[in-house]
Amino acid sequence: MRTFVKLIGFCLLMFSIYLLGHNIVFTTNVSPYWWRGIAADGSILFLAIGVLSLVFLPDAFKEIGWVSTAVGILLVFMSSRAILNPTSLWEFFLAFMVMAVGYKLFSTGRVPLL
Repeated sequence: MRTFVKLIGFCLLMFSIYLLGHNIVFTTNVSPYWWRGIAADGSILFLAIGVLSLVFLPDAFKEIGWVSTAVGILLVFMSSRAILNPTSLWEFFLAFMVMAVGYKLFSTGRVPLL
C-alpha cells in the first residue's frame, strides 16, 4: 500500500510539473549571432543537470547543482529565448497545491490531509 501511495505522489508531482511548465516555451530560432542557439540549448542542459544534481547527488556535491543552475539561468537571459506565457492565479494555486500534496505523498507515504 505504501508503494502505491508513493506512486500516486510521483504521478502528482509529474502532473504539477506539467501544469507549471506548459506555459514556458523554449525556442531556438536561427539568429544572426552564433551564440544565441548555443545559449538556449545550454540553458536547458545546465538547468536539467543542476536540478538533477540537487535532488539526487549527496550533500557534498550540492555546490555543483547550484552552480549549474545559476549558469543555466544566466544562459536563459543571454539567449532571450525563454517565453513565459501568462497563467491564471487559479492554475498557479492548483499546480502548487498538487506539487505539495504529491511531494508529501512521495516522501512520507502518508496522506497529508487525513
